[in-house]
Amino acid sequence: MEIANKRVFGNELRYLREVLSSEFRTSKASVMSSRLEAAFAKKFGTQFAVTFVNGTATMHAALEAIGVRPGDEVIVPALTMSATTFAVLQANATPIFADVDPDTYQISIASISKLISNKTKAIITVALYGLSPDMDPIIELANKYSIPVIEDNAECFLGKYKGRLVGSIGACASFSFQSSKHLTCGEGGILITDDLELADRIRKVQALGYAGVDAKKSKMSKRDIQDPNYSRHLTLGWNYRMSELCSAVALAQLENIEWLVNQRVKVARLFSDSIRGYESWFVPQAVRKGFEHSYWTWVAKLEHRSVSWHMFRDRFVSLGGDGIYAAWKVGYLEPMFTNMNLLGREAFITPENKSRYKIGLCPIAEKLQGQLFQFKTNYWNYTDAERQADILRSTLSSFNVRSSVDTQISKE
Repeated sequence: MEIANKRVFGNELRYLREVLSSEFRTSKASVMSSRLEAAFAKKFGTQFAVTFVNGTATMHAALEAIGVRPGDEVIVPALTMSATTFAVLQANATPIFADVDPDTYQISIASISKLISNKTKAIITVALYGLSPDMDPIIELANKYSIPVIEDNAECFLGKYKGRLVGSIGACASFSFQSSKHLTCGEGGILITDDLELADRIRKVQALGYAGVDAKKSKMSKRDIQDPNYSRHLTLGWNYRMSELCSAVALAQLENIEWLVNQRVKVARLFSDSIRGYESWFVPQAVRKGFEHSYWTWVAKLEHRSVSWHMFRDRFVSLGGDGIYAAWKVGYLEPMFTNMNLLGREAFITPENKSRYKIGLCPIAEKLQGQLFQFKTNYWNYTDAERQADILRSTLSSFNVRSSVDTQISKE
């Protein structure tokens, strides 16, 4: 049963009024952020949480805190939004692109294993579309080489992997509160970890390297900063702190996380049901035993020789569909890489690595990118979602050609 026909229905306004009533006095600073951090850590079963201005700053801070430096390499999936790669470049490191599984679309352990070198300082996994990668073999491989794993879970809240919450597996995990995500406050992010020393370093990267902050303390004391002899900055850091207004909204959203996630899962089931009978050429993302998908989007790949991506999208829209998102271009084929326009970071990338950024580097990801359809699941009115699922079935039916030869799956 639905509790709401909208996304914002909890304590958002109440908490915002609390912040506004404080008139942003410094004595009240970070109250909402601290409440959000404590509540988020408890929900995900970790010791520490640190809020951030967005879900890219989270990963940059994690890399800096881990000790990634210029010339180091960080393995990332080729098929994902480019923010994962941006974080690596912001740390002056080199992104090394791993290929993906053709059925789950998640980073491939086989590809990772071929890319590890003595320069590899971290692996970033991405729970793409709300589904966890196969984490056990990745963690086992990473531990063999003492390489930390950062979970990029911007698209995955309350997803599970073999009974464990996604986000509780790696050295730390990043979540995003950007407007399209399961929980949102417009923009924002959070990192969680069980490692006290790592959490302390993350906080200092987040808060200008301040001496007076730590894993659970997000602001300096007034007594300290009123002392002319006080040394504030122990290390270089960034001003990546989340605003109290955003923290207030994210805290209220967290209180309704089960409904907000479950609504997307219910919508995804509608799409899954609507394609029955057409799975031979419109293939949904594989969810294997032991995995629980949180469905930031519902995704399928087109494997029909007679139907192009644009033809299918246009037919769906013409029948009343809301539109369909395409997958992002693989990172290394974006102009920033093909032109090496990396704002000076190209100086830290070896000629050998630069030469790899071309077609053929990750063939599975390259092929999938042009086949994938990402359908919205953020329908808060279930009737609207049912209509979209019906339109998807009508779209599929309209391409149901006579000959089985025409619907052969292209495996080239």
